[in-house]
Amino acid sequence: MRSVRARAALGATVVVALAVVAAGLGVLLVLRANLTDQAGLQAEVAARETAGQLALDVPYGKLGMSDEEDHPVQVTDEGGRVVAVSKDLEAISGTGTDRVTPQPSPAATEKSDDDHDGHDDHGGHGDDDGVSITPGRGEVSTDAPHFSNGTATVDGDSADYRFASIEATNSAGLTLTVHAGAPLAAEQRAVASVRGAMLAGLPVVLLVVAGVTWLVTRRALRPVEGIRREMAAITASEDLSRRVPEPGSHDEIARLARTTNETLTALEASVDRQRRFVADASHELRSPIASLRTQLEVGAAHPELLDVEGAVADTVRLQVLAADLLLLARLDAGERPGKARVDVGALVHEEVSQRTGDRIAVTVSVPEPGGPEVTGSRGQLARVIGNLLDNAERHAESSVAVAVRAERGGAVVAVTDDGAGVPEAERERIFERFVRLDDARARDDGGAGLGLAIARDVATRHGGRLTVAGAGEHGARFELWLPGSR
Repeated sequence: MRSVRARAALGATVVVALAVVAAGLGVLLVLRANLTDQAGLQAEVAARETAGQLALDVPYGKLGMSDEEDHPVQVTDEGGRVVAVSKDLEAISGTGTDRVTPQPSPAATEKSDDDHDGHDDHGGHGDDDGVSITPGRGEVSTDAPHFSNGTATVDGDSADYRFASIEATNSAGLTLTVHAGAPLAAEQRAVASVRGAMLAGLPVVLLVVAGVTWLVTRRALRPVEGIRREMAAITASEDLSRRVPEPGSHDEIARLARTTNETLTALEASVDRQRRFVADASHELRSPIASLRTQLEVGAAHPELLDVEGAVADTVRLQVLAADLLLLARLDAGERPGKARVDVGALVHEEVSQRTGDRIAVTVSVPEPGGPEVTGSRGQLARVIGNLLDNAERHAESSVAVAVRAERGGAVVAVTDDGAGVPEAERERIFERFVRLDDARARDDGGAGLGLAIARDVATRHGGRLTVAGAGEHGARFELWLPGSR
């Protein structure tokens, strides 16, 4: 039962078995009811035939009961006494009394004798024995007959019967009840035959369902096994360049394979990016550490040659690089931005006011108080604006400007410089980590190449975007768009 194929086959077999059993029971019940109704109709016809004769005051001994072997008849009076039975009826049950010996009531006997002394005023007709019968004024009940099941023994043969009971009133006002039966043997044989056929066919049907379900499920899950084997091989080899096979179908398994390959592609890119990040970080850290160690060793041997300013600069550079690496690590770990409301204009004013040692003064264009607000981490957004201003200061020739405006339900921060600009082909690559485009972005002046990467990551995690474009004939224009606070 640990196999999906086995569970699917078992489940399908159980469902089909329950459905077949329920349907079979329904068919048997309907068949039994229909055949029982047919037997009841035959019994009703036989009962009404005898009741009609009683309404015509036909003597009990002269009642014409056709097909007495298949339709046994019992007639009782108002007191429950048996007054007439069909020929060869030896035992009966299910009619209210099991007596089969006629006991004519006195009133019925006297009336019968008076009616057969001669002819009445309206004439009569004779029977086979030459007895004249005068039609009376009796009637047969038009109510629906009462049905019941019972048994009867006719000429030594016992069987089950469906009985119909009809009331008839003769001309003397005597009410008689006719119980006529119809055999249920045909119904029993038909139901037994259908039941036997169903019981014989049920195991075959279940075997076919289980086998077909097993084969279909096995065929459907074959690609899944191929995906599993390939994933196990990828895990064992740690080769993320491999991909699982994609079936040619357009079903859920094919979508699973495509999604798995997309996941492997993203995982491979993430691992490659992490490896490059570690390698680049190690390379960036090695230079200032080596420089700082050299200066300290020289200072230890020759104190008069110690370059304190250079050592401090290398230490600051290490501190900034370590802070950048720590922030990137937190962003990669999925750190969510805060939910504080930030006035973008006030934040820009605050950042610019703290930049007292800039080479070029920054021109600020910010709306009056009450400008656009965004939701997020004030510290991270301040870091983005600071990185954009650092980048502009590094490459500008004579001017750096920052402007804030409301746009498309959010806030836009535009930082412009009049430097050499960014080639159009490189406008996406500069946002990658540890990327420096040319000699103007030398290691000593251009930092580690993490500022713009951090800025875009922070913007993305705040639901915004960071782009770069040209600023006239020279220079670059960085635009940060952030969604407005809600």
